[in-house]
Amino acid sequence: MAHERKILLTFDVEEFDLPLEYNIPVSLEEQLSIGYNGLQELSPILNSNGVASTLFTTAFFAENYPLTTKELSEKHEIASHTYSHTNFNEIDIFLSKSKLEEICNKAVYGIRMPRMKKIDPSIISAAGYTYNSSINPTWIPGRYNNFNIPRHPFLEKMVLQFPVSVTPHIRIPLFWLAFKNLPYTVYLRMVLQTLRHDKYVCLYFHPWEFTDLSAYKLPAYIKRDHKELLGKLKKLVHALSQEGEFVTMKDYITYTSMEK
Repeated sequence: MAHERKILLTFDVEEFDLPLEYNIPVSLEEQLSIGYNGLQELSPILNSNGVASTLFTTAFFAENYPLTTKELSEKHEIASHTYSHTNFNEIDIFLSKSKLEEICNKAVYGIRMPRMKKIDPSIISAAGYTYNSSINPTWIPGRYNNFNIPRHPFLEKMVLQFPVSVTPHIRIPLFWLAFKNLPYTVYLRMVLQTLRHDKYVCLYFHPWEFTDLSAYKLPAYIKRDHKELLGKLKKLVHALSQEGEFVTMKDYITYTSMEK
């Protein structure tokens, strides 16, 4: 019997272009290889029994690693992260969906914009997506203030807007930076509180976080020890497996729609 609590484990599979935000040059080849190496580090988790995830993948990454992307699509959901993580044109929303569907030979239902960029849901709908997971309903200094946006999925212009999870009431973000920098016991407690309250939790990470970034002059809160981080994620996945069922975002949306 399926567990009533659902865990939506999501990853933004992309080129590692973060150094460019700090005026640190990094070649496209290096960006791709670091993203790919991160996926390899995550493979024990992604291949674990009972773990299904949603991989928001740039079409550019998928073009460079088509076999890996296709293999991952057999177990996990491949969704769009637009075409390129660095540059964006509106047409990319259409082109990325088409390219990912061509590579995986499966329909693509969802999208997450790089850096949670705000996008008109009419454009998302016109491109044929059914859901958009580009909202972090909290306040991140220098990025966004989304305290006025619902914590739970809501329909807007024919698109299901599916925010990533924050804690109830005071909306502490549960995204990758919180996972990386908070003590594990504190982070786990907040995730479990949210899961038990909402009956689901939507978390997101990046494969490149789990690689060695020590060579880059990035803030310590971004490049903390990757080996420790991988062990921390394994512990989290194990703990959550005792509390709920891992499902893809598409399957969760289908499941909740059928309940209504």
